[in-house]
Order: sequence, then structure tokens, then C-alpha cells
Amino acid sequence: MLPLHHDPAFYELLAGSYQRLLGKRLVPHPLPTNEAAAWLYEEAPFAILAHNTAPDPVFVYGNKAAQRRFGYDWDEITRLPSRLSAEAPNREERQRFLERVQRLGYEAGYQGVRITKDGSRFMIEEATLWQMIDTDGVLHGQAVIIPRTRDL
Repeated sequence: MLPLHHDPAFYELLAGSYQRLLGKRLVPHPLPTNEAAAWLYEEAPFAILAHNTAPDPVFVYGNKAAQRRFGYDWDEITRLPSRLSAEAPNREERQRFLERVQRLGYEAGYQGVRITKDGSRFMIEEATLWQMIDTDGVLHGQAVIIPRTRDL
């Protein structure tokens, strides 16, 4: 089985749901699916993370920019419950944000404190979270694009 960062079907879900909900492209330039998926994972200047629909959602995808910012490699980040990307005092606020996204489909302009593997804190800014819904209307989880962060 292909890891999701090389899986064209997962890329189509990620990018397609973003485009359907927000009306814009996740990858700014048109590329064949395999090349677009590779660019998003390897070269994108912004972090992208996605988690599944489990009762305690786990990240299933984190591009290289997200891995660098959060301090995890692919194997680590794809085993991490997404709630652990925020410190305990910030988890309730994060959960309210996730619930708004479930109701509305997406939310843009979000900012919040997040935590790295080594415990460093940083602010995510202008983040957009969206529902990963396929063309049949099936929900597969949620994804976030984080265009900017700053150390705290």
C-alpha cells in the first residue's frame, strides 16, 4: 500500500475537497496529479496536515513543511492523535474550532497555539481547516493548511 503522501487518490481527496469548498486550488499551478502530490508533500512552502474520522482523530498526512514545524518525521506524525498538536489548556478551544468546521464545511483565518514534539510552542496564523469530503459526499476527516507560523 502506498503511503498517503504518494497516493494519487488521497491527493485528489485533499485537493478536490479544498477546491470544492473554497473555490481555489491547493497547488497554485496546474500539474499532473502525481507531480502535484509530490510538490505538495516535498516542496510546498506551507504546512498541510490531515486527520481521520476516528473518535480520537489521528493524523494520516503531514507534508514536509508540517513535519519540520512540528518536529516529527512521517512515521511519527502519522501515529499522532491530532489533539496532541495543542497543549492541554488549548485543546478545548481547538475542539470548538473543529466543531465549527464540521457544521460549516471549512473555516479560514484561524490562529492558535500549537506544540512541537520537543514541547516548544508556536502560533499558527491564517490557517484554513476544511472537511475532506469526497465527490460522493463521504467524510474522510479534516485537513488544514497553515501558511504562516511564528515562535512564541
